Amino acid sequence: LHYGTLLGSRACAHMAAAAWAAGFLNALLHTANAFSLPLCQGNALGQFFCEIPHILKLSCSHSGYLREIGLTVVSSSLIFGGFVFIVFSYVQIFRAVLRIPSQQGRHKAFSTCLPHLTVVSLFVSTAIFAYLKPPSISSPSLDLALSVLYSVVSPALNPFIYSLRNQELRDALRKMMTRCFSAAITCLFSSVQHS
Repeated sequence: LHYGTLLGSRACAHMAAAAWAAGFLNALLHTANAFSLPLCQGNALGQFFCEIPHILKLSCSHSGYLREIGLTVVSSSLIFGGFVFIVFSYVQIFRAVLRIPSQQGRHKAFSTCLPHLTVVSLFVSTAIFAYLKPPSISSPSLDLALSVLYSVVSPALNPFIYSLRNQELRDALRKMMTRCFSAAITCLFSSVQHS
């Protein structure tokens, strides 16, 4: 795949800097706007962090609401641009993988790419649904579940998926799961015997 020659440390540094700068600018704009919104329905949210749609529900400022919608459109464009870049990169990767002559080589390459693509798809789809779903299907429990999916589960899956490629870690995880399962069975049997 010529990874080392095409994506050197300088290119990685530029991409990381661009991602951090875009994320920081996005967060700064939304935070500044959120602090400028007058809240007329209290300040308690039924979430574990302040998300834009929930803050807008508490706001009584029409101009602040429109300004936040504009910022959300700009943010969505940035996110969509990043997503297009990822999809384009994966199309190029899949084209290169399909040219690998051996079946085993193709399988190894796909097994490396597909978990990452799955995590990215989970993140993007849940975030898009959370922010663009119609208000008619909005509920506090659905909003909380979507927030957990894209802000906690997706980032937590990345190191988990990549670490499972290590055989020693897989063996340790299997041993731990076996111990937990046998402890749960023992606890279940002891509670059944006492009742």
